[in-house]
Amino acid sequence: MFGLNQKGVNGYAKVGVETGVLAASPVKLIVMLYDGAISACHSAIACMQRKDIEQKGAMLSKAIMIIESGLRLSLDRKAGGEIAESLDALYAYMSSKLASANVRNEPAQVQEVIKLLLDLKGAWEAIDNNKATAQVLNQAKNNQQGLGVAQGYAHQAKV
Repeated sequence: MFGLNQKGVNGYAKVGVETGVLAASPVKLIVMLYDGAISACHSAIACMQRKDIEQKGAMLSKAIMIIESGLRLSLDRKAGGEIAESLDALYAYMSSKLASANVRNEPAQVQEVIKLLLDLKGAWEAIDNNKATAQVLNQAKNNQQGLGVAQGYAHQAKV
């Protein structure tokens, strides 16, 4: 009687993701792409273990699409220079490994890509955390400066 309606649950999940995308900073969007690729890779490994060939292919294709059409396509090679070129090559390598894992049904290749994705995601999260820390410090500094101005006015009012 009170079972989960999977369609409804998926609908709510989709709204949550869409809301997250609309509210996300560019760095958070990149992290979300990494999360999606990592999740698809984990699902692909589970499908390999269940011998669900069709779903395995779908999950690996999803991961490759996120890497190619999300992460790789978003690289700014002019502004990013050597780093962007290195990431481009790494993304190409990951896509190749996932395609090979699909054909050979080798979870170890998917695990290798997951490790790379997790490492890169961690770097982007550190960038985001550093930005957040810088914003807090700037806000504290601005508040401190505002306090100093207010104290100056209070001192002048006494004199």
